[in-house]
Amino acid sequence: MKTNKLLIRLSFIADGALFLVLLLGARWHWLPALLGAEVIMGLVRMSRLSPMMFRFVLRRLVHMIPIVLAVIALGFALMQLAPGDIFTQMILNPDISQADLDRYREAFRLDKPWYVQFFYYVWNVLHGDFGYSIVYKIPAFSLISQRAMNTLILSLASILCAWGFSIPAGIYAATRQYRAGDQVISVFAFFGLAIPNYFLAFLLVFVVSKTGNWLPIGSMYSVNVNDLNVIRRFFDLLLHMIIPVFVIATSATASLTRIMRANMLEILGQQYITTARAKGLAERTVVYKHALRNAINPMISIFGYQFGAILGGSALVERVMAWPGLGSLMLEALLSQDTYLITGSFFYGTILLVVGNLMADILLALVDPRIRIS
Repeated sequence: MKTNKLLIRLSFIADGALFLVLLLGARWHWLPALLGAEVIMGLVRMSRLSPMMFRFVLRRLVHMIPIVLAVIALGFALMQLAPGDIFTQMILNPDISQADLDRYREAFRLDKPWYVQFFYYVWNVLHGDFGYSIVYKIPAFSLISQRAMNTLILSLASILCAWGFSIPAGIYAATRQYRAGDQVISVFAFFGLAIPNYFLAFLLVFVVSKTGNWLPIGSMYSVNVNDLNVIRRFFDLLLHMIIPVFVIATSATASLTRIMRANMLEILGQQYITTARAKGLAERTVVYKHALRNAINPMISIFGYQFGAILGGSALVERVMAWPGLGSLMLEALLSQDTYLITGSFFYGTILLVVGNLMADILLALVDPRIRIS
């Protein structure tokens, strides 16, 4: 036992060392270097603390490999269906000859079939090269990592708001079925499901702009952000997040509230809940100790898919709010046909979605003892 504790403590020191190796030795960007170091050392610690969970997580990580490869291949195949490429629009430039365009296409291997481009891309990825953005003139993964961090900030804030409201709202609606509170929550849920995110974003921008601009209606920071200290910069970010987080969280909250309400109603009708009430337990104990623990399991199982849905649904909101995130970057890359930027965005989004599902499975195993036994 003491040996395990000592190894766990040493592994936290190894976190920093591995991060520096990936950052300086392998020349990764700081974000994938940090995530890679935490994943590797997390698996090392898990192998000592819970070998069964370690084998489960390792199997899931191995299963990620064909999924990511399939997404990259699909991205290359879909890009071939679009007419032309990123250099096609340069034909209108009289200073660029056809020979120059052919040389550019050869340099980026755009003159080869999509499956050849795919294998070249995978080979380069294994060596830490995720391609070069022709539009932005920088390595694609550096730009994607920067934008992905902005999207993660927005998505995590939206998830916290959505889950923080939907779980108590679903419990409240289920315990007061068909009463006034339940009806109000149902109206809000149907409103959130019916209105598109981008339209709600336009509506809020219009309302705020017509009532005195009391909230920022665009970008991630103010123009004078470089003149602010750390604390004021943090609060400036929070102000800019209010509208996009509210818009993205509205649809997620609506669906999660309906699911939580339905789960609670089903659980509250079970025989063991009737038995608990017959024993004289307080209603609060019956709801929050016996019913909630079983009703929360289906919510956790959809956490990964909800995470992916929020990432995908934030694209248009980022575009409307001028938020420099991954979604707006993907739209710009698609319009300009920047192949490596599109493929890198697909790669990053797929990793986040699969990791989100893996986190949901781990949380479900921690909450539900039946899964650990099986």
